[in-house]
Amino acid sequence: MAAPIAMPIAHAKAAQRAGVSLGDRLFVVGGKWLLLLLLTVAVLMPLLAIFWRGFSSDAGQGGGLVAARELFASANFHWLLGNSLKVSLSVAAIVVPLAYLFAYALQRTLIPAKGLWRGISLLPLLAPSMLPAIALVYLFGNQGLLRGLLSDNIYGFWGIVLGEAIYTFPHALMILLSALSLADARLFDAASSMGAGPWRAFHSITWPATRQAVFAAFCLVFTLTITDFGVPVVVGGDYQVLALEAYKAVVGQQQFGRGALIGMVLLVPALLSFAVDAWLRRRQGDSMSGRAQVFQPQPSRRRDACFMAVVMLICAVLLLVVGMAVYSSLVKFWPYNLSLSLKHYQFDETAGGGWLAYRNSLTMALGTALIGSAVIFTGAYLMEKTKGQRGLNLLLRLLSFVPMAVPGLVLGLGYVFFFNLASNPLHVFYGSMALLVVCTIAHYLTTANMTATTALRQLDGEFEAAALSLKAPLYRHFLRVTVPICLPALLDIIRYLFVSAMTTVSAAIFLYSPDTILAAVAVLNMDDAGNVGGAAAMSTLILLTSATVSLLLAWASRGLLQRSQAWRQRAPGH
Repeated sequence: MAAPIAMPIAHAKAAQRAGVSLGDRLFVVGGKWLLLLLLTVAVLMPLLAIFWRGFSSDAGQGGGLVAARELFASANFHWLLGNSLKVSLSVAAIVVPLAYLFAYALQRTLIPAKGLWRGISLLPLLAPSMLPAIALVYLFGNQGLLRGLLSDNIYGFWGIVLGEAIYTFPHALMILLSALSLADARLFDAASSMGAGPWRAFHSITWPATRQAVFAAFCLVFTLTITDFGVPVVVGGDYQVLALEAYKAVVGQQQFGRGALIGMVLLVPALLSFAVDAWLRRRQGDSMSGRAQVFQPQPSRRRDACFMAVVMLICAVLLLVVGMAVYSSLVKFWPYNLSLSLKHYQFDETAGGGWLAYRNSLTMALGTALIGSAVIFTGAYLMEKTKGQRGLNLLLRLLSFVPMAVPGLVLGLGYVFFFNLASNPLHVFYGSMALLVVCTIAHYLTTANMTATTALRQLDGEFEAAALSLKAPLYRHFLRVTVPICLPALLDIIRYLFVSAMTTVSAAIFLYSPDTILAAVAVLNMDDAGNVGGAAAMSTLILLTSATVSLLLAWASRGLLQRSQAWRQRAPGH
């Protein structure tokens, strides 16, 4: 009787092992090839389309090398390039030192209310780049509140510089906060015991450990500035830049070849910055060892008072700009009737997109956050926690890092040239909400992927080994073990993608249709139509939505984290 019973059990175990193996192969190998297909369509092909359009010899396309030579040799191009470089270098020279002082105050001093100052400093991240520019118009424009403080109006070089400085400040700050948060207290103790003062310790310890981050912040600010056209559209006046020229060439003049050539020019500084930054990272190596001790700043009234003054001054400027944008959206008729009203929030009565644009942005932000986080986190898991397919993994990592070096404006142009081809079977998606979601995910892919990868690398490989020894399917282990452990990082990715989708304008400006117009694009349209109050109202609505969703996610995640990560809590009696 034993034999008939043992045979079905053995067959069942063999079938179970075969099923697990087949399921794992489908999950791992199939998932990687599917991810490669998505990255090829969403990242690689649009970039190749830009070069094809720019170097095509057909006069109806890019005009080839002849058209490129004429463009690059023209005095107008030299003027635009000079203006762009001057603005970008000026913004980076202003923003990076201020962001470094602000980050140093938060990480290396004992100033009070650090959470409040950090929250204020990140406010520009929650709004499109046009919001600072609109606020500057109401502050220093021809009928601005503080117009008397300037000898000339705000339109031109200094208007672009100030607007871009406010817009890019939190981006530089996040990089420098991360760099200054890493410090080994033993090095400072050794320097103090050798008689080194605070300045000597900074010069010998802090600066060498953070100078690579300073360069990275400089490159990021430079790239964001030279590729942004939102601020120049509002306060540029007669001072034209390359990004604005590319926008006008494609949207206003339908000169796709000229737009492609300028897009390739804008790709150069981003690629150079990315390459030099990667080279510096390899040279610098690890800044902290596994035996490092947490650095705790010592009290110093003079130091803390000086940094407190810097922090309060910067936060006052940011609050003035954001507060002015919110206030101007509530003023009935600036500057003649300053009574408060919700007139500008009646978007359906004005040109620009109306409430449809706001609903579309919510839809796109939700789709980007949910679909993007699932695809990016799963892809990062397959690349980091599964063995085999080394060549495929290397190719996936390379394609995942490409969007970091591609400005949104250039990526959007690539989508136009690739998906707007009549011979392309994917042409049916052009102008659809699905394509806007795909483009936005591709645009912000690298940062989200790096967040997921950092969290996954902290997990011991024994988790996957234990799952295999128990004959558990890898996809089940991924859903039941890996996702709950990495839930904090996953929630950060969801929040990042949602806010980025709500505020983006650079890539989406070329891809929307009348039915899929977005809120950030509506801000541009209303400003172009002279409805600056409506543009301020829509910018304020985007800001409030981003802030509200961020706070709700932070509040809702507490319960989820307590349930999914109860294993982190110390047991009673220990």
